[in-house]
Amino acid sequence: MSSDSAPATGATPVKTTGLHVGEAAPGVAKVDPIIVADHVRRTFGGLTAVDVDHLEIPRGAITALIGPNGAGKTTLFNLLTGFDKPDEGTWTFDGHALSGVPAYRVARMGQVRTFQLTKALGLLTVLDNMKLGATEQRGERFWSSLIAPLWRRQDAEIEERAMELLAKFKLDAKAQDFAASLSGGQRKLLEMARALMSSPQLVMLDEPMAGVNPALTESLLHHILDLKKEGMTVLFVEHDMHMVRHIADWVVVMAEGRVVAEGDPHEVMKNPAVVDAYLGAHQDVDLGVVTGRVSAAEAGVSTSGTVDEATIEAEADAELAAEEKRKGKR
Repeated sequence: MSSDSAPATGATPVKTTGLHVGEAAPGVAKVDPIIVADHVRRTFGGLTAVDVDHLEIPRGAITALIGPNGAGKTTLFNLLTGFDKPDEGTWTFDGHALSGVPAYRVARMGQVRTFQLTKALGLLTVLDNMKLGATEQRGERFWSSLIAPLWRRQDAEIEERAMELLAKFKLDAKAQDFAASLSGGQRKLLEMARALMSSPQLVMLDEPMAGVNPALTESLLHHILDLKKEGMTVLFVEHDMHMVRHIADWVVVMAEGRVVAEGDPHEVMKNPAVVDAYLGAHQDVDLGVVTGRVSAAEAGVSTSGTVDEATIEAEADAELAAEEKRKGKR
């Protein structure tokens, strides 16, 4: 995939617009929010990891949650999905209060997530991993599990759906393989496919592209776009600004635990608060440079006061020449 062009996902995806009411500023109200969070705060000792006054996630859209390392993105994910408890704050999902609700109940309500480090059960087959994602299984109840006719038909239906999803994610050939045998990218696909077994309303993806072979990146992008086409809402954490601009309908920017900007992807990238969040105050640098997707020359960024590529090359050549000279004297 070219580093200076949009990801090769076929036609440019149609963006959803008209998501907010009023000026696109931190905490702006959405037309139809699926998540509404107020005064959510989480500290670890003296460190404030999350301090969000107000945040709304629009329904039926792809929202990217971006920010530098340590901005509090994953911690916020953990709080919203019940994997961690806040010091204070409340939030709702589809109108239902989720404060204090454990993770398994959050998932049953239709809000599921994946992890940056995949949670596939390596010693189970790919198919068995998928079947674990289905809800309301009769065979999981003690008494009904003792009577096979009560759960066999449902189990066959669950397996059929699992195979359909595996085929969609091109993992059906691996159905009987142990999950431990999959590559990192295939595990990401498996985790996303397993999340869909519960027919969720909201899918939350924590760095879906992290550690993925470039050959599978395009496939993952297609699947994220397909989630929206199928009526689901997507909230994902990502560091690849190029990919964010391409597929996200809305962007939320976090820094030091706070939401510092929101808006259309292309407008957000021009926001001084976003540049400050990534580079520190008063740095007039395009975010493409930060992610390594655009060279300083392409972005029109001044390199004065920094070590440019020519200087690095010259120093490397000098070191190599010195090393060869030393070898020649031996």
